[in-house]
Amino acid sequence: MADTLFIGIDGGGTHCRARIRDGEGRVRGEGTGGPANLRLGPAVAMASIVDAAKAAAAAGGLNDGDLARAAVGLGMAGAIDEARNAQLLAQPHPFPRVAIDTDAYIAWLGAFAGGDGAILIIGTGSAGLAVVKGRRFNVGGWGNVVSDDGSGNEIGKHAIRRALWALDGMAPMTALATKILDRFDHEPPKVVTWSDQARPTDFAQLAPLVLDYAGQGDALGVAVIEAAAEGAARIADRLLAVGAPGLCLLGGLGEPLRPWLPKRIQERLVAAQGDAMEGALRLARAAQPLKQKAGA
Repeated sequence: MADTLFIGIDGGGTHCRARIRDGEGRVRGEGTGGPANLRLGPAVAMASIVDAAKAAAAAGGLNDGDLARAAVGLGMAGAIDEARNAQLLAQPHPFPRVAIDTDAYIAWLGAFAGGDGAILIIGTGSAGLAVVKGRRFNVGGWGNVVSDDGSGNEIGKHAIRRALWALDGMAPMTALATKILDRFDHEPPKVVTWSDQARPTDFAQLAPLVLDYAGQGDALGVAVIEAAAEGAARIADRLLAVGAPGLCLLGGLGEPLRPWLPKRIQERLVAAQGDAMEGALRLARAAQPLKQKAGA
């Protein structure tokens, strides 16, 4: 396997990241692609994966043809069943060997190097996973429609909902409510039209604004972030209850939400040993040849 390349892919709802290591373990390059949640469709997700891998190859002085000697570990948001995974791998791609699992799994694999522990990812979506004595526990991560507690998607939706409450006279009109409504000229039909087309990433773009105003004591912002922290804590409590010795808080909103979490959760947080792409690279080393190569 000396000339084999190993590619770790972290496919999230906002973007896709790739890291390439050679057979001697040296990092050859990193790159990014577009959103890669399988719920966006297998063609969209695979296009983002290939774009990220090509970008990583170019950054390392490799060419697209080198991807044909790669073993790839895919950690994908939305990779929750064999049917979805098969649909993804049926898309055109240049990889001869692939292993696939959820983004939560590679995050755990990177954070604990395969040892006991739990991770809670809070980004556009949210998901928790614990592995204790070889047993795997999935908590949350069931998509933006019925899950995503504490996520950027939920923060954005909740903030818009409360801003509409304020406009309808059911809640105080705060500075944050005004700021959000300014985007829609204070016209609810425009909110409806926008939200009908919005993706989770669009709602999540409001999260930094809500966190900023919550930090200033804005009543709407505080209520939304406290609710998000409550949702995240609910996941964390379950992960720790199954016996995880520690919890890694991950994702773009993990650190910003940390101060809002209950003390009982904060006291159990530990630092990750490696990131999700390192977990995906560990997964790549177990990748098996595909029965039928899909072609570039």
